[in-house]
Amino acid sequence: MNDSYIYVITALLPLSAFMLVLQVNPYNALVIQGILGAVAALVFAVLGAADVALTQALMGTLLAVTLYAIAVRSSLVIRLGVLKDESSEADEDVHFGQLMDELRTIFGKHYVRLELVPYTNMQALHRALMDKEVHTICSSRSLHPPPASPDQAQLYHTTTRVQRLYEIMQAELSSSATILTYVNVLNLEEKQR
Repeated sequence: MNDSYIYVITALLPLSAFMLVLQVNPYNALVIQGILGAVAALVFAVLGAADVALTQALMGTLLAVTLYAIAVRSSLVIRLGVLKDESSEADEDVHFGQLMDELRTIFGKHYVRLELVPYTNMQALHRALMDKEVHTICSSRSLHPPPASPDQAQLYHTTTRVQRLYEIMQAELSSSATILTYVNVLNLEEKQR
């Protein structure tokens, strides 16, 4: 009997593991993780370990991929706090809409979703950033004095508490419609104590 198919199936195991390690997109990695689990279950079944194959198929493939999918989906979200009136007027305000589109494009390259979280006033917006309810806030109003020139009145103030998000936005944000700042929440909490 020719058992060369066993060698082919077994060769798929390190190949799929290698492909998994090289993946940048987390969703593609989930698919390859499922393939890796299925190939491992197939290898165990071919070699006569049906109980191990069943365990691998149920735990290593179905359950692991499902849990990873939930973790990836929930962790790749940037919560952006905005004022309620600005989020509802996003269609009317061209600058705000363009800024949100550009942010979605930038974070989309990193496989991250942008979720807008509306707040009623500036104090609630800043409190949400300090309490770590949101990662970033964006508003046309600021707690700082009003701008000197009318051109600056159209500017938005985008503040983030996550250093990596600040670096990404600073490097890739081409819009001059926002002033970008980074706030170290830990240092502010220590100063308040």
